[in-house]
Amino acid sequence: MFADLLKRLTQSSPDRPLPDADARLALGALLVRIARADGDYAETELHRIDRILMQRYGLAPHATIALRKEAEVLESEAPDTVRFTRAIKDAVPYEDRLAVIEALWQVALADGARDGAEDALVRMVSSMLGVSDQDSAVARQRIQARG
Repeated sequence: MFADLLKRLTQSSPDRPLPDADARLALGALLVRIARADGDYAETELHRIDRILMQRYGLAPHATIALRKEAEVLESEAPDTVRFTRAIKDAVPYEDRLAVIEALWQVALADGARDGAEDALVRMVSSMLGVSDQDSAVARQRIQARG
């Protein structure tokens, strides 16, 4: 199953975007990758991922947890971040990409500490999604202001 999804991630294009379920899984895996970037997959980050997925996709709690668990497995099996990012870029309209960056900052900052590895990964993903460093910084500041 996950090998098939990874194959679909590499074959998606603007002409053939991923199905919604695959795009959800790609975003979930990217959120998990951000949370794990500092080597500490904290409970607060896990709960933040669940909240983001639940709100973004209108999922019930059990469906949210199932999606996150699938995303955790996919993230651990995927060799690089580029595949998730490309899938999201192809599946998400440009105007919604900033919301993806905000979600990444929510997870990165969920444990109350900024980490260089998480910051670097968010900056890299922002660039791959075509979101400017300035827009990413504004998104981070918005998340930090919410506390």
